[in-house]
Amino acid sequence: PTFDEFEFVELLKRYVEVEQEWVPRGEGHSMYLRPTCIATDPFLGVGVPQEATLYVIASPVGPYFPDGFKPITVVADTVNVRAWPGGAGDTKIGGNYAPTIKPVLDAAAQTDGRAQQVLFLFGDDHRVTEVGSMNVFVVLRTTSGQVELVTAPLSGDILPGVTRRSILDLARADPASVGVDVVSERAFTMPEVVAASNEGRLLEVFGAGTAAVVCPVREVVYEGSSIDVPTGGDAGPVASELWRRLSDAHYGRDASSDWAVPSSRSMPRCRPTA
Repeated sequence: PTFDEFEFVELLKRYVEVEQEWVPRGEGHSMYLRPTCIATDPFLGVGVPQEATLYVIASPVGPYFPDGFKPITVVADTVNVRAWPGGAGDTKIGGNYAPTIKPVLDAAAQTDGRAQQVLFLFGDDHRVTEVGSMNVFVVLRTTSGQVELVTAPLSGDILPGVTRRSILDLARADPASVGVDVVSERAFTMPEVVAASNEGRLLEVFGAGTAAVVCPVREVVYEGSSIDVPTGGDAGPVASELWRRLSDAHYGRDASSDWAVPSSRSMPRCRPTA
């Protein structure tokens, strides 16, 4: 079964209007909308569903980082694999996330609670894929002296996240304004990241996803050694500028952006709820 995506957006607009008292006010607050689809055939089995229910989970949420950016420590996992070419790693399904829970617990135990997420790798060359449930970006200075913003390509094992795409679009529209010279979607490996760090060319590492928008990384633990990202306990200038521009689009402060979808009715500021 399928649905009309444009009609679905109109239904979402109407839903938000009706339930607007649930939309919190304040910078960083929002009502998180998660479209979900499940098969509802009246039997258990494996096959293409003939009936399905499309619904939206709506939840008021506060800022992901209420007291400012909190860069995280991640463990580059050389044992567990999140996804692989030809699999379903590029699809937003529950099966992509459940297997990542234990590796995160193992990473925390391995680092005495320091690590909050796992940087998933693939292949014998330890190609970088994703960090936790987020796409991952690295800012490095190339051997020719250019500042490169790089993320893994959509090769079948990478989720094509909307935040990922938004960051690439913003950076490519005007690379210099976000502090980079080159924007790349290419395969890169942990040995490349290690070499950049050893040579003083590693500048920033951050995840990008719906909830956090941008999540800076301060340390990567790889094969028993720590790679300290020079941004330390804060977000780097590239991540900070990208976060600012995305937030301006989210809250309608960027009048030139057509990414935000306005409701058909003007919504008043909501009163606080208990």
